[in-house]
Amino acid sequence: MTRHSLRHPIRGDRRYATPATGRSRKPASRNRSRRPRIRPRKSVNVAALVASPEDQPSRPQLRLQIVGMIVLVLFAVLVLRLWSLQVIDARTYAAAVNANQIRLVNVPAPRGLIVDRNNTVLVGNVVQQQIVLSRAEAAAHPDVIAQVAALVGQTPAEVTAAVKNPRFSPYEPVPVLTNAPPATVQYLEEHLAQYPGVSVQEVTQRTYPAYSPCTVPSDPGCPGTTAPHVLGYVGDITGSELAAHSGQNYTESSQIGKSGIESQYEQYLRGVDGSQALEVDAQGTVIGTLRNTKPVQGDTVVLNLDLGLQTALQTALQNTILALRKSTDSRSGQTPPALNGAAVVLDPQNGQVLAMTSYPTFNLTQWVGGITQADLNAIVADGAENNYAISGEYNPGSTFKLITATAALQSGIISPTQEVKDTGVFTVPGCSGSGAGCSFHDDEASDAGYVNLPEALTKSDDYYFYNLGYLFDVQYPPNGTGPQPIEDTAAAYGEGELTGIDLPGEAAGRVDSLAVRQKLHAEDPTAYPNDTWYVGDNIELAFGQGGTILTPIEQANAYATFANGGTRYAPQVASAVVDPTTGAVVKKITPVVTGHVNLPPSIRDPILQGLQGVITNGTAASAFQGFPLNTFPLAGKTGTSSNAGNLEPTSWFVAFGPLPNPQYVVLAVIDQGGYGATAAAPVVRDAFDYLVNNPISAAAALPSATSQPSNTPPTTAPPLGSPPTSTTSTTTSAGGAKPATTPTTTTTLPGG
Repeated sequence: MTRHSLRHPIRGDRRYATPATGRSRKPASRNRSRRPRIRPRKSVNVAALVASPEDQPSRPQLRLQIVGMIVLVLFAVLVLRLWSLQVIDARTYAAAVNANQIRLVNVPAPRGLIVDRNNTVLVGNVVQQQIVLSRAEAAAHPDVIAQVAALVGQTPAEVTAAVKNPRFSPYEPVPVLTNAPPATVQYLEEHLAQYPGVSVQEVTQRTYPAYSPCTVPSDPGCPGTTAPHVLGYVGDITGSELAAHSGQNYTESSQIGKSGIESQYEQYLRGVDGSQALEVDAQGTVIGTLRNTKPVQGDTVVLNLDLGLQTALQTALQNTILALRKSTDSRSGQTPPALNGAAVVLDPQNGQVLAMTSYPTFNLTQWVGGITQADLNAIVADGAENNYAISGEYNPGSTFKLITATAALQSGIISPTQEVKDTGVFTVPGCSGSGAGCSFHDDEASDAGYVNLPEALTKSDDYYFYNLGYLFDVQYPPNGTGPQPIEDTAAAYGEGELTGIDLPGEAAGRVDSLAVRQKLHAEDPTAYPNDTWYVGDNIELAFGQGGTILTPIEQANAYATFANGGTRYAPQVASAVVDPTTGAVVKKITPVVTGHVNLPPSIRDPILQGLQGVITNGTAASAFQGFPLNTFPLAGKTGTSSNAGNLEPTSWFVAFGPLPNPQYVVLAVIDQGGYGATAAAPVVRDAFDYLVNNPISAAAALPSATSQPSNTPPTTAPPLGSPPTSTTSTTTSAGGAKPATTPTTTTTLPGG
């Protein structure tokens, strides 16, 4: 008997036959292939998918499985996201939340000190009172702008401009008045309730304890700080400077060294800024300080400069230039304009710069707290911002004869004892015509008769060096393929190239030659139309005229190279960088050799003999009357270079001593100041007067934990006294030699 089958409780689409009770189940006798399929196929056709539920068997298990899988996937994604937020990125999001509540404000570090070789402070720091105003309070109380303006002596517009200055962080108060008078600070502290958002804070500013004597109160640079061009100044960082120092923790409100040592050693002087973590509300108002990181003062930079010598040299150059401007040239009847000048003292044994000065000068205190536009315009108009010691370029005149004499003896073109008859006028062989360039006249040593090389240097005999220039041109034609002894020797002395001094803004001089002229002409034919070379040009080159221009530091370094026997050093202003707290040496600046000049006794001795004679009985003898040459022997050279347009000549003088092992090279140059012996030589004499009684220590005294820098310099002895100087300078006709192929005329050029 057949019984009804039961539908499966879960798989409802399947039916199972119910066996008969008590009966054995026998296999069906029908063919297996004809038996009905108990488990239908699981394949799903398109009709089944689109059919209505009534036409298809129910399948809830499959649907439940699909829904369950979707729920599991979504749950897994949710868990992973929560894991990422709460574990992996927890710190990042916490920092982002805190950033909405905390603002970091930069706290500038005090800059490092700059001291001289005796541990005397040249540039220091002073704590000043600064009145500041909160931007938030100024916005909330607009009337405070006018109140603060009246308090500090400014206009409301000026205070408003300060508040809107984007250089300062919006979360720190804006400085309105630096170095506020004590009376103003006291009044403000007693009436703070009347000035919402106004407070007083302490800041550090640069200070200059060492001042040069003010002998001429009417001088624009008086009273002036000592060595302003060497020390340099600090100013607000610019956008380009900020970009150039990207990643070095500078901000829009940072100060940075702009010139001199302040710029050259900025990385050591700036220190490490501190910071303040300020808590602010949703409106950006500061509601508290969370933490402070104190700034670290910058390192101390120790210079090779000696304050006493620097002051003596600076005063001598300034006084001489101002006196020349009131004098009358006996030859021209003109008043020398003495436009500018420079002086340098080097130690030839190692390249240390013991003193350096430039004129016109300025007062570094003008930059403290920001220079006014009027003061800046005056400095620029006067040319006082230029350090003429390293950037001024002048014809070297007869000081270049050291180079020509060295080249002559090295090449063997003449011997030191060979005599040349000076007839007073040198005529270029084969030259004819009526123009300039065929004849060259002596200046001071006119018609001196027979002279050898030492005598020619002592008397600054132009004829002798006219002849050398001609001989070099004949024996070494300037065709660009063979040696050029004068130019090559000048290069060995370092002339026509940067010396490598550790100061920014150095200019490279230029030694005239055919190759140089062709290069300049190719670069700018209008400014340099002449691309040829004649024998007259070689004659001018031999005694420092024509297109040769040198900086004072180049020429001083060349004489230092000769003085020490042929080793050329890079001039060095700084001696060391020292940690201000421990005294540990951060950086030791050692001598750097940059070249050599072959100066065996057969070459050096005859030249030295001539240079000694310059001071004992030559062109500078009158400037050194009364100087103790028997105990402090000196050698030197005068130079007087002509200027076009009937202008006063430029004055040079350089000397070194004491012999035989010179410790000092002193050079001075005054643009359009007159003859070397009457204008520049007295400046050099004043420096040696100081050095005789105040010898410079062999090594700089570095500060230490127990020996801190002092504002009080050591006691010095008075100098020997100024030599008799003349207020009348001399000159000669202007102009220079022209190519020897031009018509004949007579040219007179300054000598010694």
